[in-house]
Amino acid sequence: VQLVESGGGMVQPGGSLRLSCAASGFTFSSYDMGWYRQAPEKQRELVAHITSGDSTNYAESVKGRFTISRDNFKNTVYLQMNSLRPDDTAVYYCNANVRNTNYWGKGTLVNVSS
Repeated sequence: VQLVESGGGMVQPGGSLRLSCAASGFTFSSYDMGWYRQAPEKQRELVAHITSGDSTNYAESVKGRFTISRDNFKNTVYLQMNSLRPDDTAVYYCNANVRNTNYWGKGTLVNVSS
């Protein structure tokens, strides 16, 4: 299993970014996927989750601003982030739980700053 995130960077408050996670090594369409983030000196937290059937759920702090989606033809999961705030600054990680084993990408840094 391999998960490779991309799309992070520096953005001003109020701006937008779209993160991508390219997955390989498993039957992508059959598994739930998630985005997590970890800010400096904080625990990793769930940001958004999408099931194999396209049901989604979000952390309260990002509801209405972030959207998770997936493309099963491209084996890719996305996180569209709008109205970004400084407290969204973190390393964002893609997650897949495949056959009861958690897999993580290396992460992509999102820095929201003026």
